[in-house]
Amino acid sequence: MVMLSGSSRSPTSSRSFQWCRRLAEWLPRPGDRAPRTPLDFGEQAIAAARLRVEPGNVSLRFVLFALLAPAAFGATDDAKSQADTPESVRAKQDLLWTQMESSVRAIVQQTDAVVGVAVLDLTDQRAFYLNADAIYPTASTIKIAVLAELYRQHERGSGAKLGDLYTVNAKDGVGTEGILQAMSAGVSRITNRDLALLMVSLSDNSATNVLIDRVGMDNVNAWLAQLGLQRTRLRRHMLDIKAAQEGRENTSTPRELVTMLRAIHEGRVFNKATSEDFIKMLSTQKSSYIPRLLPADLVIANKPGNLDAVRNDAGIILVPGRPFAIAVMTTFAADGLEAEESIGRIAYAAWSYFDRVGKSSSLGRLVR
Repeated sequence: MVMLSGSSRSPTSSRSFQWCRRLAEWLPRPGDRAPRTPLDFGEQAIAAARLRVEPGNVSLRFVLFALLAPAAFGATDDAKSQADTPESVRAKQDLLWTQMESSVRAIVQQTDAVVGVAVLDLTDQRAFYLNADAIYPTASTIKIAVLAELYRQHERGSGAKLGDLYTVNAKDGVGTEGILQAMSAGVSRITNRDLALLMVSLSDNSATNVLIDRVGMDNVNAWLAQLGLQRTRLRRHMLDIKAAQEGRENTSTPRELVTMLRAIHEGRVFNKATSEDFIKMLSTQKSSYIPRLLPADLVIANKPGNLDAVRNDAGIILVPGRPFAIAVMTTFAADGLEAEESIGRIAYAAWSYFDRVGKSSSLGRLVR
């Protein structure tokens, strides 16, 4: 027992001392498994409030501190013991990730096609690859690289600029679809940004070919090589059947597509302002496969592609708190519609993991 100074106590200090003793009996001590008395914290607070500690009564104030400190520090220890640990967080996320992988494998197994998948967590770089190093025809998904080279040249201030004007030329039209070739030749003038918008939103092949000529096919491939991509190459213009028959096909792999998207997301390709503009352009609403089962308000910067027996889609899915990159490439598809549906289902399986991890606490609780 800590003794108060002095041999005698006033009635006030005597009552205070008695309340100190009662408070000492009530307050929990570190290591207590149960309350020491049936009195609750509210009653303890009342007891503390009744202490009339005089300014000069240093000993009594010391007693009060000595009584209260163990409980306070004990509460801190309890809070720490309840906090999650990195090992625990990882273990729970590992289970969810494994579930996602199993779901994707099952979808691929059910699809009558060769399917390659790459899913890359842009937060911790965890990745899932399935048939991801095989080489696939890119179809229109290669247009991501064409768009990136346009933005690179614009940012450098040399080569093509987004604001450069183009006068529609009838000779530039390819295929039977697209907006560009329906415009008035020799009269209509649009910018490179407009051409890019047509390329991304409507997959306009005539607009794409104009941009390929303006930025340079060799420049696109030089940038891809600079990123360390060996299988991703632009070898022909859109709808150049003769080139395709000669083996000059535009190609990539799921792994290399997400590698390219990661570089863009991390700001290793453009500065911040250009990166934001690029993502905004690539997020333009379009008909594609990745978003089919995802929330309508989710920002998805992607570019699909299709050819006979080929369906692809690749992009950055900006899940709040947990963005990820995904590329799904299919070839030898017996049924194009089935391949498209599989891409949507695979994207949903991946999104389900990132959505839950992104919006939950480390313990898995959804805190709104």
